[in-house]
Amino acid sequence: MAKRPIFEEVAEGTAQAAPVRVQIERPSGARRAIRAWLGVLFVLVMAMIAVGGLTRLTGSGLSITDWRPLSGAIPPMTAEDWAREFDAYRQIDQYRLVNQGMTLGEFQFIYWWEWGHRQLGRVIGLVWGLGFVWFWLRGQIPPGWTGRLLLLGALGGAQGAIGWWMVASGLTEGMVAVASYRLAVHLGLAFVILGLIAWFMLLLGRSQAALLQARRGREAKLFSLSTGLMHFAFLQIILGALVAGIDAGRGYTDWPLMAGQVIPPAAFELEPVWRNFFENDGLVQFIHRTAGYLLAAFGIVVWLRGRRASYRATRGAFHTMLALLAAQISLGIVTVMHGAPWPLAITHQVLAVALFVAIIRARFLAQYPLGATIGRGRA
Repeated sequence: MAKRPIFEEVAEGTAQAAPVRVQIERPSGARRAIRAWLGVLFVLVMAMIAVGGLTRLTGSGLSITDWRPLSGAIPPMTAEDWAREFDAYRQIDQYRLVNQGMTLGEFQFIYWWEWGHRQLGRVIGLVWGLGFVWFWLRGQIPPGWTGRLLLLGALGGAQGAIGWWMVASGLTEGMVAVASYRLAVHLGLAFVILGLIAWFMLLLGRSQAALLQARRGREAKLFSLSTGLMHFAFLQIILGALVAGIDAGRGYTDWPLMAGQVIPPAAFELEPVWRNFFENDGLVQFIHRTAGYLLAAFGIVVWLRGRRASYRATRGAFHTMLALLAAQISLGIVTVMHGAPWPLAITHQVLAVALFVAIIRARFLAQYPLGATIGRGRA
């Protein structure tokens, strides 16, 4: 065999390997339509969370003392109807112990808040049901998506039942508000539903082929860290619901100390001890504050990794996440120091939604990078 020279010219026309790039294909019309439908549901669930927060802040949640999923959609229409609803409310301890002497006009104010909250839930169920049936009958649901969309409907139905379970806790003897842990379950499920909708919308924003190609460039470590951050943020939301459920945000308005101490006084005064973690306003607020500090620290760690991501869109998503995290923590401190007035409290809750969705988006882009060369190079 003839020896080949160590150096030789590459023949003209020899093909050279080209860099592999993610091809961002446009999703099909059906995927775009389903994504738009989910977008409507997303906005409605966001509104539901805000209205639910205002319903709690106005003390309206116990104004309707029964659960009529269908007939309850019709509000009182006559003076006799209003008298019957008002009389039912006057039988519960919230009226006797908190709102004794309330006028009919004052009752109507809180009634409309609760009725609007329940009505919005019915609208969400209707939008989901009509949309699902429409796409299913037309055969437009992509393969593998029927179960996902049915899951949203099942969780929405469960949310309605949990909502009544929550309200029922406040109608029992000795209660003047709903149980805080039931409120936490109710709010937590709302965020689960919102998070799933956001994730599904992100998936439907690209074709299945584009997602498969993009996954080749996933940043596994960053995806793992952002998954942990998402779970931590969800836990902090649950802790915030426990604070809201017992108005713990109004008890200690100094910061960074609480009543001049690191740990608030009488943090474990209730018996048995476990009750303090749900019902002691000082301990509940202390846990929420401490979790906030830890979330901030972990968020910075994740951001430091995210800012070095190989893809411009991914880096931008983590920058947005950090900005919202800083804004949310700052707003939380301001809210506590002002005794949690309702405008600040509801803004704090809405900003939690924005932060949670921003974390989900950053996590998605760590798993499915957008518009970049696959490899170590920066986009």
